[in-house]
Amino acid sequence: MSAPLYAIGDIHGQLAMLEDALQRIKADGGEGARIVFLGDYTDRGPESRGVIDRLMQGQAEGRNWICLKGNHDRMFSMFLEGYPRNDSQLLVGYHWLHERLGGIETLQSYGVEVAEGDRIYQVHKHARAAVPQAHLDFLDCLKPYHQEGELLFVHAGIRPGLPLEAQSEDDLIWIRQEFLKDECTHPWLVVHGHTPEKQAEHRGNRINLDSGAGYGRPLSVAVFEGRDCWLLTDQGRVPLTP
Repeated sequence: MSAPLYAIGDIHGQLAMLEDALQRIKADGGEGARIVFLGDYTDRGPESRGVIDRLMQGQAEGRNWICLKGNHDRMFSMFLEGYPRNDSQLLVGYHWLHERLGGIETLQSYGVEVAEGDRIYQVHKHARAAVPQAHLDFLDCLKPYHQEGELLFVHAGIRPGLPLEAQSEDDLIWIRQEFLKDECTHPWLVVHGHTPEKQAEHRGNRINLDSGAGYGRPLSVAVFEGRDCWLLTDQGRVPLTP
């Protein structure tokens, strides 16, 4: 039997939920096990800074934590560049500081307030002064995917039919309908987040662990032994099946 491998869905600034998920993994016997974090550590929730600090702390302690890149993490990183960029995958009229995306809440966690009438260059200047370089380095080092055995962990999904090396970062962290609607068997069981559902779901060829923590719903954490999957609850393992 393969060693258990754990995965945590989109955290979105929910530090207390992250700590609870780590406790559930510990209770399952996974204190020193590999954990794959599926990206979107920032935005919407109140403690994006605290979430990044916690993930960096775990890595500094030598824990086997694999942190993937989410689209919200990339939007944050782009805004903090020398000249703020806007992700080209966004809908026309949207930007990272749009009220629906959560960038304002992320900056608040660093002590930066965005007031009505502020211009982007003003917010950008305050953000650059407030966000530690170590956090920017963390964002820059996030992995686009993690493949292990029959499992492929990725933030958003894959473009069906393309080999892994041909997948674009845009698809890996942004794709939706082309991936979600595809019912074909992939070379791997794809474990992803990005598209919030009311609860984690197993769709046969993919598992979605984004249960909407960014909107206040519970954060999903799963354990895998080969292709077999269980959700970790306060009462222990609950099988997650198609």
